[in-house]
Amino acid sequence: MSILSKEQAQALLKKVLSYSKADECEVNLSGSDAGNIRYARNSVSTSGGVSSNSLVVSSAFGKKMGVATINEYDDESLRKVVQRAEELAMLAPENPEFVSFMGPQTYPESATFVQATADMSPKDRADAVAASLKISKDNNLTAAGFLENNTSYSAMMNSKGLFAYNTSTGVSFNVTLRTEDGKGSGYATKSYNDFKKLDVKAASESAAFKAARSATARAIEPGKYTVILEPAAGLVLLENLFFGMDGRQADEGRSFMSKPGGLTKLGEKLVDERVNIYSDPFNAELPTSTWSGDGRAQEKVNWIENGVMKNLFYSRYWAEKKGVKAVPTPDAVIMAGTDQSLEDLIKSTEKGILVTRLWYIRSVDPQTVLLTGLTRDGTFYIENGEIKFPVKNFRFNESPIIMLNNLEALGKPERTVSGESGINALIPPMKIRDFTFSSLSDAV
Repeated sequence: MSILSKEQAQALLKKVLSYSKADECEVNLSGSDAGNIRYARNSVSTSGGVSSNSLVVSSAFGKKMGVATINEYDDESLRKVVQRAEELAMLAPENPEFVSFMGPQTYPESATFVQATADMSPKDRADAVAASLKISKDNNLTAAGFLENNTSYSAMMNSKGLFAYNTSTGVSFNVTLRTEDGKGSGYATKSYNDFKKLDVKAASESAAFKAARSATARAIEPGKYTVILEPAAGLVLLENLFFGMDGRQADEGRSFMSKPGGLTKLGEKLVDERVNIYSDPFNAELPTSTWSGDGRAQEKVNWIENGVMKNLFYSRYWAEKKGVKAVPTPDAVIMAGTDQSLEDLIKSTEKGILVTRLWYIRSVDPQTVLLTGLTRDGTFYIENGEIKFPVKNFRFNESPIIMLNNLEALGKPERTVSGESGINALIPPMKIRDFTFSSLSDAV
């Protein structure tokens, strides 16, 4: 029993709440059916499916709260999990930041469920991977990859009358292709709600092209270069900016949005005026749930508009304390771009470096969002609008704030997924001047 309909979820949640004796009770319910296929050394290594369910009961007496979780839904188990949550609440100290659960809300229907993805079969996955493996073998490369699809639902109900329900689908694919001598590497990653949008063959061809071309990498001097960051590379830097846009962290002096005296940089222009970053649960290419985990509605929010910091996200407690709107953390992020292709950005570059992917990202200074990490899976030198030769990988030291102030050009946004956090985003390739490479790396 993984995917419950709205009516089934509602009935189950009502039953759980009927056992509650707490002042307030909230129940979160979720489940998923997923299938996957993994391959390495040019052959499939595993193929399987995973079904999961979880029910979480939060019971509160005044400001004392207890939480208990279960995945068995018979009447006796449901009674016990409610009782356990209430026992834990009575033992817990008062939480000074406790905020009462929300009352009834109205949520528009989301567009996160796509039947074609829900209908994916083991054969669909096998056929897609077969296309990727053919490209690898035809080019004398070695492939390792993972393809997964899932159908999931989430629901919540509380004793104050709130009820929310959402179903969603997703399919994700990533592949790394290496030359037989291990000196060349290429990578591609894709993620969609709709299986019909996933082109495994095209993604694998792109990775194969980079693997073959990167095998003869040359060492060039570290320093400041004009770079073109493909979306997968740009996202792992930008997500550190997104996650730092927390109102409480800013107010308490713990983020790049902080100013002396408990002030923040909200309303200030911090990056190039061409930078527009927002979230929108109704975006056709990147739809998300219309409600957040605590029941707040997800709406379109402009986070950075024409380079100006327009909004921060807040917990309900901190928003109430500060007297501001309790804007929830977005489920996905979108960055506006132009109609230029990646090839257009390359053609417009006199001298620069094309970066396929960044990894092993670590924070150096949270208050300036200074990050360090490494390039990998295809790094190339550009001259006179053409890719001339592959280069050895670099360690970089860079802040996305500085990066977005050194913006030269934006391309057409593409949907991608972070290999660091798993967040989905719709962002363009970016051309950046004076990007700092601090040293060389022997990594492939």
